[in-house]
Amino acid sequence: MKRIEIRTTHDDPALVARSITPDNTPEMETHIEDGRVVTTITRDSTGGLRTTTDDYVVNLAVADEVAQLSDKITATNHE
Repeated sequence: MKRIEIRTTHDDPALVARSITPDNTPEMETHIEDGRVVTTITRDSTGGLRTTTDDYVVNLAVADEVAQLSDKITATNHE
């Protein structure tokens, strides 16, 4: 088995973790640890691990961007 652990820092790690978790495959686990999003991916092959990791990183970038935009909209729409 091949395994990778990815730790990332975000302004709102809970929101980012909630956003990406539904896209996790059974070989993936996401949680928050010390204010960071931590995802562990386990696959049988290096190629499978690379592909899953690439997909995860794209999803993570989108989730982080959406979380940042959400914060901006919430902060500017107070009437």
